Amino acid sequence: MNLLEVNSVCKTYGSGETAVNALKNVSFTIPKGEFAAVIGESGSGKSTLLNMIGALDTPTSGKVWIDGNDIFRMKDEKLTIFRRRNIGFIFQAFNLIPELNVEQNITFPLLLDYKKPDQAYVEEILAVLSLTDRRNHLPRQLSGGQQQRVAIGRALITRPMLILADEPTGNLDSQNSNEVISLLKTASKRYQQTIIMITHNRSMASTADRVLQVSDGVLTHLGVYAE
Repeated sequence: MNLLEVNSVCKTYGSGETAVNALKNVSFTIPKGEFAAVIGESGSGKSTLLNMIGALDTPTSGKVWIDGNDIFRMKDEKLTIFRRRNIGFIFQAFNLIPELNVEQNITFPLLLDYKKPDQAYVEEILAVLSLTDRRNHLPRQLSGGQQQRVAIGRALITRPMLILADEPTGNLDSQNSNEVISLLKTASKRYQQTIIMITHNRSMASTADRVLQVSDGVLTHLGVYAE
């Protein structure tokens, strides 16, 4: 079963002679529980594609379905709630709240949705991410790798169907990068979550179940599976 379907998505910024075609007729599907990587150079359109999938931006034309939902036909309020409950985001810059400790940062998305955290699941996430003994630490007391693990935990806490990771290892050294990729793969298999990771690192991409490539706004490789 496909969790994600992207159909003929185009994105153009500007108009006339200054128009930039960031995405050109992009179509692909991702099955539930798959860990996919999207590779491409800076400016290739890969982050624009992630923003379309995550409904952080709207396409000029085309459609995106998540679990059978045509997300751009939703009204703004419904889309905001759908995104908050069903899509987890992991960014290169971590984006942790400096005044909140590890556990509070992880559970913050639930509080935004007026939901009480499932403490057993919180404990499981802290254990899986090796953060149990750091639960009361503030972000400034953590290493870069630990901060990215907190960001992963925050993405997992709502049990989203889809996790979108934009260059999640961009600010990390090679050891921490490998640990983050391993954690994402664990999340995909353990919680049956679909994960799409944007990266320019082909070595990192090769660990995914599927590798897609974007070049000049065009999806050039489709259904290429890593060994």
